[in-house]
Amino acid sequence: MSEGLPRAVIAASIHRERVRCGYSLTELARLANVAKSTLSQLEAGAGNPSLETMWALATALGVPLSQLIAPPRASVDVIRAGSGPSVQATDADYLATLLAACPPGARRDLFRITAEPGQPHLAAAHAAGTVEHVYIAAGQVRLGPVGAEETLAAGDFISYHGTEPHTFEALDGPAHALLVSEQR
Repeated sequence: MSEGLPRAVIAASIHRERVRCGYSLTELARLANVAKSTLSQLEAGAGNPSLETMWALATALGVPLSQLIAPPRASVDVIRAGSGPSVQATDADYLATLLAACPPGARRDLFRITAEPGQPHLAAAHAAGTVEHVYIAAGQVRLGPVGAEETLAAGDFISYHGTEPHTFEALDGPAHALLVSEQR
């Protein structure tokens, strides 16, 4: 199961989700019907978990399997215009591009952003678990976490943690964007 997957990713993911649920090693082992020694080894980055073991742990933790085996995402994801996983409709000239998949139980607010050049908007850090996804519809902007801002143009996309101060600045004229604020 973990061939090609870094054991450290699996170890950190299992530990993170166990702590999030408030389970002890003993309690999670019981709920997943996995030996406590096996669970302890996995959290230590040792062992080679089977698919069945990982599914049992994911089920007991109430998370998708991918949440235990996927490497952590970059703190800033950028999808440039014309890129990203897309699906073309057969009945019209219509292309859907996935910008960010919704994790289970996520809460989202959707905002249309209109900005003019001048003073950048500085947003304070939001609640823990907040991630912002921004699609630039028109104009050129500089935005993102303070110190890691990106310059984007119409058609570009950025995703970043909203749990640190971040900015939005229209650069060369009016800018329009779609912002999804997700609370995980």
